[in-house]
Amino acid sequence: MNTQSLDTPNNFFENKVLGHPAGLFVLFFTEMWERFSYYGMRALLVLFLISSLDKGGWNWPEENALALYGTYTSLVYLTTIMGGYLADRYLGYRWAVVIGACLMTMGHASMAVETPTFLYLGIGFLIFGNGFFKPNMTSIVSHIYKDHPEKKDGAYTIFYMGVNAGAFLGIMLCGYIGETVSWSWGFGLAGIFMFFGMLQFYFTQGIFGDVGKKPTAADNLKKASNDDGDKRVPFTSFDLTLIVISLLLGLIWILNDPYSKISGHNLLDFTALGLSGPSFTIVTGVIIFLILLVGRILRYAKVTRDRLIAVTIFAFFTVFFWASFEQAGGSMTIFADKYTQRDFSGSAAATFKIINTLLTVVPLGIITFVLWKLFTQTFKKFAVGNFILGTSFVVIWGVVIWMLNNEFQKETTTVAASWFGILNSFFIISFAPLVSKIWESKYNPPAAFKYGLGMTLLGLGFASLAYGASAISGPDASIKVSMIWLIFAYLFHTLGELCLSPVGLSYVSKLVPARMIGVMFGIWYLAIAIGNKTAGAMGGMINEITHKYSLSTFFLIFTLVPLGLGILVMLLHPLLKKLMHGVR
Repeated sequence: MNTQSLDTPNNFFENKVLGHPAGLFVLFFTEMWERFSYYGMRALLVLFLISSLDKGGWNWPEENALALYGTYTSLVYLTTIMGGYLADRYLGYRWAVVIGACLMTMGHASMAVETPTFLYLGIGFLIFGNGFFKPNMTSIVSHIYKDHPEKKDGAYTIFYMGVNAGAFLGIMLCGYIGETVSWSWGFGLAGIFMFFGMLQFYFTQGIFGDVGKKPTAADNLKKASNDDGDKRVPFTSFDLTLIVISLLLGLIWILNDPYSKISGHNLLDFTALGLSGPSFTIVTGVIIFLILLVGRILRYAKVTRDRLIAVTIFAFFTVFFWASFEQAGGSMTIFADKYTQRDFSGSAAATFKIINTLLTVVPLGIITFVLWKLFTQTFKKFAVGNFILGTSFVVIWGVVIWMLNNEFQKETTTVAASWFGILNSFFIISFAPLVSKIWESKYNPPAAFKYGLGMTLLGLGFASLAYGASAISGPDASIKVSMIWLIFAYLFHTLGELCLSPVGLSYVSKLVPARMIGVMFGIWYLAIAIGNKTAGAMGGMINEITHKYSLSTFFLIFTLVPLGLGILVMLLHPLLKKLMHGVR
């Protein structure tokens, strides 16, 4: 391991890149490659499972594929609670990141084998690897800027750009290779760049000084004795029992859903109180968790109690937002694959090739410029890490040039179904600065209206799909509709995400006492996990609803529910304002 390090966090600001410490950009590129691998694999998973055997897929029913997809994306968020706790108490953030990256590399490699055993093994590695990696990268950023809160907003904006740059490139390149070369190469490419990211972080981690090292007994004692003057509510044995029971019931339900559909053996094959086994299990788990949550909240002092109630209300709406938004990797991908006109020739093909080239080369060129700026500041001290990072960019440019050249050699072009996923990242990069400026201006709306606007925009995105799908009469119809409806959907969904997702995280940090941040972020991620699993379950009904009614009806459901919830949360503004006690 490179033992060169900077002694204190203050030294981070001696070597700057674009006005921020060089260490932030080490995290930027590590996170970029991790998101490259995550979104690259996610873009392929459902398509691979539902594709016909002659296309190299497994020809799964869409309901089964979406059940597995929903379980995977929900567990990815649940394991962050475990990873954050272990890093905070025992491992340190840096070792947790390295362990997580190694597990995810093994996960992608396993999936490239393309057998059922290695598929499930790979998904398991990815779930636990993400649990170690995801929460601890943001924790390192937070600690670097601990004494510079005025720079945090800018730092997280840069970090978030790394997230979206990785997602953008991962979906585009892994998706293209998976759909045009082979699924194995698509999954494998995701693993290659996760491995590059892990090595770059490992050999450059000395730049963080003492930040993220294994906590000592004195560190843990200091955290435990920290007193912020607020009323303490320790976890009782009864609380812990409820936590364990609700967690076990939730895990059984999440895992049984894809298992029962794929294997035909239902682990919850019983009825109780008029409910099927799976329904009874999840309803019981939710009721137990609500008893725990209400019981704990009521024990706090009034101001803290009210603010925690406000966070819980926001979390409720967050579940429904992600249950709809995460159709991007499920039913919206199926819509792109089956019902969207993606074959072009002549001038239309040439126009798409030019647009696709600009969409790829311009962002990658900007990121390469940032890489060069990092080299000028850190290459002498961290040559190995920088050499690995530089090598990864040589490889990525090679893949991009090969992809673009391959497309320009063809007279016609077929847009990959996974390609539409890049639009979310592209629109975030395009509109995030504008939305951020609005939030900082005098036009900054209250929290309830931001949430309401986010839900409304989400509903409008699905309205675009519902209208576009109105000409499709059945699930096997040969009618293909214009891609403009998917483009509009991703535009509205992204604007909705910018109104709601970062805002929700911000309000958790503002409303919750510092000592409870970890627990409440855990509950927040739980809400996102429930939303992701619900997305898979609801997306799996696409064929059933299309058979019985129409594809347009399926998307209309996702239009009306968010619109109704958007109106409801705005009506709750007076209550939420009162509960937040001055927090804006």
